[in-house]
Amino acid sequence: MSYSKAILTNNTFRLRINTQNSFFFFIKKEKRNQVILFVALIAAIVQFYLFKLFYPFPDFFSDSYSYIYAAYANLNINIWPIGYSKFLRYFHFLSHSDTALVGFQYFLYTTASLYFLLTFLYFYKIKRNYIVIIFVFLFLNPLPLYLCNYINSDALFLSISLLWFTQILWIINHPRIYQIFLHAILLFACFSIRNNAYYYPFISILVFAISKQSIWRKVSGAAFGILLIIPFVIFTRSMAFKLTGTYQFSLFTGWQLANNALYMRDKIEIDSINLPDAECKELDMISKNFFKDIPPGTYRRYLSSYVGNYFIREPQSPLKKYFENHYNITDRLSLIISWGRASKVFEKYGIYLIEKEPIHFLRYFVPLNMRHYFIPPLEKLEIYNLGDDDVLIIAQDWFDYKTPEVYSVSKTIQGNILSVFPLLFLFTNLYLLGCLAVVHFKGRPLKIYHSFKGILLVNIFFLFANFCFTILATMNVLRYQIFPMIILIVSAILLSECVDRMSINQKSIDGNSNSIF
Repeated sequence: MSYSKAILTNNTFRLRINTQNSFFFFIKKEKRNQVILFVALIAAIVQFYLFKLFYPFPDFFSDSYSYIYAAYANLNINIWPIGYSKFLRYFHFLSHSDTALVGFQYFLYTTASLYFLLTFLYFYKIKRNYIVIIFVFLFLNPLPLYLCNYINSDALFLSISLLWFTQILWIINHPRIYQIFLHAILLFACFSIRNNAYYYPFISILVFAISKQSIWRKVSGAAFGILLIIPFVIFTRSMAFKLTGTYQFSLFTGWQLANNALYMRDKIEIDSINLPDAECKELDMISKNFFKDIPPGTYRRYLSSYVGNYFIREPQSPLKKYFENHYNITDRLSLIISWGRASKVFEKYGIYLIEKEPIHFLRYFVPLNMRHYFIPPLEKLEIYNLGDDDVLIIAQDWFDYKTPEVYSVSKTIQGNILSVFPLLFLFTNLYLLGCLAVVHFKGRPLKIYHSFKGILLVNIFFLFANFCFTILATMNVLRYQIFPMIILIVSAILLSECVDRMSINQKSIDGNSNSIF
């Protein structure tokens, strides 16, 4: 090799190394980033210490015991996605301490948030006051502390979603081949933890489509995550068949579909002869009798205050009555089996009603759910441990408690502390829509700042997908919207930055025009 070629090769190698390490140089060289790291970590440690003084025990509700049981029994399928139960089981090998578990959940969130924020600042330059807003929401916010104190999948799902979205930032701005695999693993993890990740693969497809890389890498990136999910779906369906005798991916989907459809059942006429099978006909008869026995006005007013799962939770609902009539619950395993078998019946019934009367579905279910979308209820976050002074025996055994009693500084104060967040979610949505309107009507001549286009497109598509999924398919509560709220705030800040720059450009243009005359 000639001397000149050796120098060129060596310089190319150095450039590649510098490019790969530029993110770490960015963190080290700027004092602002070091301050962010230091303050975030100190704040996390202090806040967690103080929080555990006030809340020595985790927060539990019905889902908590379901997750713990699935971990204890080493099940491969549960009413909820199995990922969090597997996490509980593996963590239990390391420690039985509830404080260690809650601490891991909280510091994983802190780490994911730091990675997200520093990556965001690496690629996008925004004003200092906007950085402060994001920092305060991520690190000086009581909401993540309360969320991470739950024995529930929400905190883990939030952290993994933040890591997944951070990879999206890298794929859009600095694509590399290793990101295909890392992104796919994180996408799979999200999908295995919460059903809210159902629309994540569509976001991934868009991200790889707009990224600047070769076609084969775009296709591989979009497909690889889905290829990891498909075997998981097939495996879960086979486990469901072994347990319940029916093939289904989620043992909860049928309940949710039937619940959604029943919101309009008293407003439509259905010929029961055309229902899919005898089980659906029986369920429909129970539904008719239910609506005959309740005052319509009172029922509708009560329904409007519910979080979108009235027929799943209400003991006198048709779904619960059918469930009680057909299944004998003796233990937690029989509950899961029966829940799954009923879900298949409810799925057929719900799909039939919605396909038969889609307009009535959009009229009677969607508007109620839309209101809860924009002002999401605190639900379980409103009160500690559902107001109880103890936990079930399975939680006591899992965490090696001497007694089932638990306590906190107050059972109700968290509802007062967190009451501002539903309104914050509404305000941020309205602010984002306002910024979009300004950019749309005033920004076309100047165009959106070029470096923001890709991430804004992805963010808006993500928020739209989350909106559609929430109002059409599921109930909505605040703990489901914390990750979308982060994306919402970031999107609003990016659009605010665009509006600010447009204003500066316009003033510059006006100034030049004045100087001419």
